[in-house]
Amino acid sequence: MAEVTILLTCAGQRVDIVRAFRHELATGPHRGRVLVSDLDALSPALFEADGVVALPPVDDPGYGGAVAEVCRREGVRIVLPLTDLDPVVLAEAAPLVAEAGGRVLLPAPDVALGCQDKWACHGMLQAAGLPSPPTWLPGEVDHATLPYPVLVKPRIGFAGRHIHRCADAEELAFFLRYSPVPSVVQRALVEGVEYSIDCLADPDGRPLGAVPRAMLQSKGGEQIKGETLDDPQLVDLAVRVVEGLRLIGPCTIQCFRAGDEILGVTDINTRFGGAFPLPQAAGADYPGRIVAIGAGERPESTVGRHRAGVVMTRYLDQTILRRTPSGLAPLGAG
Repeated sequence: MAEVTILLTCAGQRVDIVRAFRHELATGPHRGRVLVSDLDALSPALFEADGVVALPPVDDPGYGGAVAEVCRREGVRIVLPLTDLDPVVLAEAAPLVAEAGGRVLLPAPDVALGCQDKWACHGMLQAAGLPSPPTWLPGEVDHATLPYPVLVKPRIGFAGRHIHRCADAEELAFFLRYSPVPSVVQRALVEGVEYSIDCLADPDGRPLGAVPRAMLQSKGGEQIKGETLDDPQLVDLAVRVVEGLRLIGPCTIQCFRAGDEILGVTDINTRFGGAFPLPQAAGADYPGRIVAIGAGERPESTVGRHRAGVVMTRYLDQTILRRTPSGLAPLGAG
């Protein structure tokens, strides 16, 4: 039985993911630890892990080297980002991490960057023959033929920030001036319904799972109500995206569909989706597969074998702490 230590970076509020990995390592065929990092000393995930490691800010030139050193020192087998802050940096650091005995479960750096940059992602999807909504750089918009409504989206963004819907040229000009970040203009797929597909691919880019879900309600870019679907068309789309872009590790694909027509893939996140508990409850068992990869195994693909009709509704929860001479600790801990 191999010992598998997992490092989850920028762990923030992802208590659900930390708990899932700890449960897998406590009850599954492999034992190990879950280590986390976060710059915020009050990040809830820090108090759910087996250990906390100190890393510099993501934009520090030494970030990748520091991750590799943690892998060497702690015997980390798998490194996963939990936010959109560091996938590109970690992908670039993958050779250093490999020398230290670990593995970064991310695609190549250019693909990781392309999935974050809306303009680059549009180009990658088109080059792979995959559907992408009509998208333009602001300076290349033909205002005479632009199909309103359109969206102004940040080229690199997260949590639904700086996205604005424009009904006409006047609104478009205003929001392009108003947005504080570089943007793209994208046709708003108002005739379609939005879906997400939670996926996992092994280090060879082989799809291991693809769980489509209806996005019943979201707040601030985070899904709070959803339902898993029996939808072969969405599963097939996810497999084509994973294979076409050579995605690796967990990823979430968002798309719009009208009837039987896929209108376009609108987002690809190279990390677990915000609705992680839903595919987990539907039998995806992505933590178990990832631990198996860390143990040197080659998990079987279960694409299309999830449970449909699993519904999630989320609520607020909290971690209560107390200050001690040695730092913060859960209230009631010895």
